[in-house]
Amino acid sequence: MKLSNIRLITATLLSLALAAPVAPVFAQQPSAPAMSAPSAETTSDTTAATQALPASGASTNGSVTPGLHELSPWSMFLQADLVVKSVMVGLALASVITWTILIAKKIELGRARWRLRSALKEIGEARSMSEAQLALGDKKSPLSMLLAAALHEARVSAGLTSDEGIKERAASSFSEIVRAESRHMRHGMGFLATIGATAPFIGLFGTVWGIMNSFIGISKSQTTNLAVVAPGIAEALLATAIGLVAAIPAVIIYNHFSREIKVYLEMVARASGATLRLLSRDLDRSHSGGRHARAAE
Repeated sequence: MKLSNIRLITATLLSLALAAPVAPVFAQQPSAPAMSAPSAETTSDTTAATQALPASGASTNGSVTPGLHELSPWSMFLQADLVVKSVMVGLALASVITWTILIAKKIELGRARWRLRSALKEIGEARSMSEAQLALGDKKSPLSMLLAAALHEARVSAGLTSDEGIKERAASSFSEIVRAESRHMRHGMGFLATIGATAPFIGLFGTVWGIMNSFIGISKSQTTNLAVVAPGIAEALLATAIGLVAAIPAVIIYNHFSREIKVYLEMVARASGATLRLLSRDLDRSHSGGRHARAAE
């Protein structure tokens, strides 16, 4: 071959050898922006979608969370009708009265039973009404009132020879004292009976009124969606629940104090019998002393 041809072939090979590594570089350079551009767009789309999802979730949670708060008792009370609110407030006051009577009556009845029991023990060994009165002193109890009534009857009946008449008049005074003590101990029981009997019906009235308002709201909104119907019905049923909360303890407390007052009045009856026996002894003793005096003469 000619030298010029060899040089031409050599130059061609060198140019191809130098151009081979350069081609991939130029081929890769355009591809980098092509790959980076879609990644940026994808990232922006993903970010936008991520931001959109919490927003929609927040709105969804926002619609559910208020619904849960609206079904709490306090929220239902605030959103209830004026009539239903009045019913709920009245039943709440009735419940407060019930528990106040429980505390006050428990203290009063406990003290009265303790005083009467102590008084009966103190006069257990007394032989006359005067000794019993000295044993009691200034302590106030139904027994002290019974003794005072017996002494008063014995004093105003002095000179009468009919012991049965004195005992009968004394027993009549004792009955009045027992009835007065019974009336005193039953103070507040009427409130308990009234609350226990009427509270469920008052709560039912509030429920009926609330359901009527719910049906009116359904007709105005022209929808039967449960999310629209449920809050109004729940508010209405809350009145019945409060009525039962007020009525059930009132009935239980009334029955409890009925038994306790019955036991206390039995103790008062025992005190009345003990006083009547002391009066009978004093009358017999006075007649015995008169007979001994006449015998001595």
